[in-house]
Amino acid sequence: MPKATFFNLPEKKRQSLIKAMEIEFSRVPLYEASIANIVKTAGISRGSFYQYFRDKEDAYYYILKEQASRRNKQFIQQLHTHQGDLFEAITAFYYDLLIELPDEKEYNFFRNALLNVTHQIETIFNEIIESNLKKDGMEEITKLINRDLLNIESDSELTHVIHIISAVAFRNFVEKFTKELSDQEAIESFIAEMNLLKKGIAK
Repeated sequence: MPKATFFNLPEKKRQSLIKAMEIEFSRVPLYEASIANIVKTAGISRGSFYQYFRDKEDAYYYILKEQASRRNKQFIQQLHTHQGDLFEAITAFYYDLLIELPDEKEYNFFRNALLNVTHQIETIFNEIIESNLKKDGMEEITKLINRDLLNIESDSELTHVIHIISAVAFRNFVEKFTKELSDQEAIESFIAEMNLLKKGIAK
C-alpha cells in the first residue's frame, strides 16, 4: 500500500501521479514498467516517488486495487438493476467490463495484467465480485442476491456459489487475452459456462 505521504499529497498532484502510473502500466506489463517513465510523466523526482511507494510493485498493486474497487461498485449496480439475479448481473457485468466501460488505457491495463497473472493479481481480480464477503458473516453483495432464484440452502452455499462464479469469470478474462479471442467469442464462451452452472452438470 502507498505510504501516508501519498495520501497527504494535494489532490491535483496525487491524481497526476496516479495518471502517470496508469499510463505506464497500460503501456507495458509490470515487469517491464519503468519508474523513470512514471516520474517523468508525473513531473516529480525519483526520490519523491519513493516517498510515496516502496517500489513499482507497490504502485502497481495500488492501481490494480483501485480498479477492482471501482469495478466492484459497478457489479453491485448490476445486482440492483437485475433485481438480485446473480447470473444476469454477472453476465451484464462481464459484457460491460469487456466492451462498454473501459477506454483504451484501461483495456490495455487489464490486458497486461491478465497476460501476466500472478496469485496476487488473481486475488485482486476476484475481489471485484467477492470483496464484500467476510468469514464472519454475509455482507452487501450477498444481501442483494435473490436467493429464490438459486438452489441453495445456506449462507455457506451462497458463498461457495459466488466463489465459483468469480473463478469462472476470471478464467474467461484470462482466456480472452491468452487465446486472443474476439469480444464476441469471449462473451459467448462466458454465457455458455454460466448457462451450464444454471442448469447444473450432473443428472
